[in-house]
Amino acid sequence: MASSPEWTDVDGTLTRRFEFANFVEAFGFVTQVALVAQRLDHHPDIAISWNKVGITTTSHDSGNTLTDRDHKLTEAIDKLL
Repeated sequence: MASSPEWTDVDGTLTRRFEFANFVEAFGFVTQVALVAQRLDHHPDIAISWNKVGITTTSHDSGNTLTDRDHKLTEAIDKLL
């Protein structure tokens, strides 16, 4: 299962940066990601800086490697856009 090309595979993580028009849109997106992550029981690292959001995911319980859970999460996040 491959993630979209916007996600970068770096040392056993998938990372992507998002940019929005303003802080409210960025924060709203983060809230949606939190709900998806909770539903999938797979929680990424999220960084927010005004209108920019960075998301990184890895499977800590599998030795900090990528698993199907990471790919399912990134696909679900992409569908929020």
